[in-house]
This record gives sequence, C-alpha cells and structure tokens, in this order.
Amino acid sequence: MDTIALYIHIPFCQKKCYYCDFNSYSGKQHLIKDYVEALKKEVLMYKSVLNNYRISTIFFGGGTPSILEGEQIADIMDTIKKHYDIEDNAEISIEANPGTLNYSKLKEYYSKGINRLSIGLQACQNTLLKTLGRIHNFEDYLENLEEAREIGFYNINTDLMFSLPGQSENDLVKCLEKIVLLDIPHISAYSLIVEEGTPFNDWIRDKTIVLPDEETQLEMYHSVIEYLKEKGYEHYEISNFARPGFQCKHNMVYWHNKQYIGLGAGSHSCFNKKRFSNINGIEEYIGSVKGGKIPSENKIALSTRDEISETMFLGLRMTEGISVEEFTERFAVSPFEIYDKQIRKFSAQGLLEYDEANIRLTQKGIDISNVVFQELLLD
Repeated sequence: MDTIALYIHIPFCQKKCYYCDFNSYSGKQHLIKDYVEALKKEVLMYKSVLNNYRISTIFFGGGTPSILEGEQIADIMDTIKKHYDIEDNAEISIEANPGTLNYSKLKEYYSKGINRLSIGLQACQNTLLKTLGRIHNFEDYLENLEEAREIGFYNINTDLMFSLPGQSENDLVKCLEKIVLLDIPHISAYSLIVEEGTPFNDWIRDKTIVLPDEETQLEMYHSVIEYLKEKGYEHYEISNFARPGFQCKHNMVYWHNKQYIGLGAGSHSCFNKKRFSNINGIEEYIGSVKGGKIPSENKIALSTRDEISETMFLGLRMTEGISVEEFTERFAVSPFEIYDKQIRKFSAQGLLEYDEANIRLTQKGIDISNVVFQELLLD
C-alpha cells in the first residue's frame, strides 16, 4: 500500500511575532472550538480519497498548535486514527511554543501517539526573544523541556534563528552550546528572512532596527554548521541538523517531492499530480467546511517537467543530494541527460559535485543555493 504524509495547520497565536508572515492570527481564540470541529469534518472529507494509503507521518504546524487545549489536539488525533490507516511506526510531530505549553498538554499529546516535539525557541538570550516579539523566555523553554522528557518525549527538535537585530556571533555560539549541552537530538537553524507586511520590514525600512550585513550572516551560518558538525550532528539539509536516526521524516517527504495532504486553513497539498491549497481565512475555512465543501483552491496540474524541476531543487536542499538511481526510476530518464549543461556549469564553478550515485551541492553551492535552484526550473 502506498504511503502519504499528513499536515494539520493550526493558525492561532497568542501574539504574532514581529517577523512572522505565516498564515496565523492572534486575537481569534474564540474561533478555536469551531475550527477544531471543521478540521474533524475535513478529515472525513478525505476518508475515501485516502482509503488506499497509509499515513507515514503527521505534522501539526502553525501558528501555534500548543495554544489549543490538550483535549482538543487529542480530539483531532482520535478522529484521524478512527478514519485513516496510520503506520505503526509513524512519526507524529507537533510544533509547540514555550509560554503555551504545560505538563497537562504534553501528557495528552503523548497519550495520543504524538512522539515528536518541535519547540520554537529561536534564541537563548531573553533580550533577543523580546526583540522578536516572542511571548516566552529561555527559562520557560527549560521548564517545558524538563516536563516533556519526564513524560517520555525523546525525539525533540529545537528551532533557532540567526542574523537577528542586535545578535552577535558570540550570542549565537553561546546559544548553540546551551542547546547541545541539553542533548537536543535535532536542531533547525534558520537565517532571519524579513518579509513584506511584517513589523520587522517596516522597522528595517525606517532604520529602527539593523540586521547584520551579508558577510556576517554567512559567517554565522558557517559557525552553526562547523559547531554542530564538531558536536556530532549531521548537517542533512540546508537548515537542519540531527543526531543519527533523528532526521525529520515528515520534512523528508517534502524534500523527496512525495505526496502529502494538508488540512486546515491555508494548508498546502501535493497529491495525484496536483498542487493545491486551502482557503487562508479562519472564518472562511470554517464556513466552507460547514457548508460541506472541501476548502481547497488554486489547483495546479503538475506536468512531468514540473515534477522533474521540483524533484531537483527540493532534493538538492539535502546534503546527500539527488539519488541518480531513484530519479531515473521515477522519470525513466537520467538527471544527467536533462541537466547536462547545468551540472557541468555548476560543477566547474564549484557549486555542484557528482558521481555515478548522487548529485549534490557543495558548501559554496549551499551558500548561494537559490542561484542554482533558479536555473534548474525547466521551461
């Protein structure tokens, strides 16, 4: 039986962070009860579609999934278990923010089969957390981590950010040292990207805040890579680092360009050679589901050339790169036949390396990966 991944979007936040442009909303907690009911109904809408699939991974993302009560997450999980066939060893993750977590919620998650916790820390210095608009401090994170481990969670990710206003390279290294000492098995480290429509974008334009220059940002990124490699973490994707056996299986579905279904407001899906997304607004999403209509829109049919392009640039995000054998088996043509010109060009520039088994980015290529990805799009 084929497998598929499931993403569940929870768009509620206690407070919107200053850098965030995700489909998330603060001040709408009064809609949570109706939203949970709509999610459960959307699960039923896909029951016949997914009848011949086994769920390999489930990921609750946001927003802030941990803003919901533990019983509400449990209710969603019970509905999924009742109507879908979930693999025995399925990875089931939930994003959680310190400040919204507690022992009771964590215990409820664990009892319903959630076995991976992704904690949005972002920085260890409380001054930086305040700059980002986070609602928690480092001490909250430590308390939640202790509670999670007491309950039985061992597969834990911590999200960190760098290139922050007022952040020094020493701040970053000190934070990495603390997280490694806590024996966190998976670390996601992202460079701050300032998006339009966020307070950060306005403040940078007005020079209220100043970001590190590009050279410093790159130095910070290299510091993350070098330090975590030295401490035994595998740099397995551009922004992700893991102890052996703790790579995120759900994200690997995306990077291998495999099928997934997204449920909830603003979620995205890739299924049956189509990409589509759900309505963004919470009220509109609830109304659509209540009316018996699957809340999807923006359906795009994927040609073989689309799939090839996406498989290449998503796969090159992983440090192992593209498997020549898997690519050839999937598309009945070798990547060397399709991308001979680009592979030779980027190899000569020191951005790509390859052998008979794999094509991968070099560290120099990773540093400017978007330049490479752009040229891999087939017309």
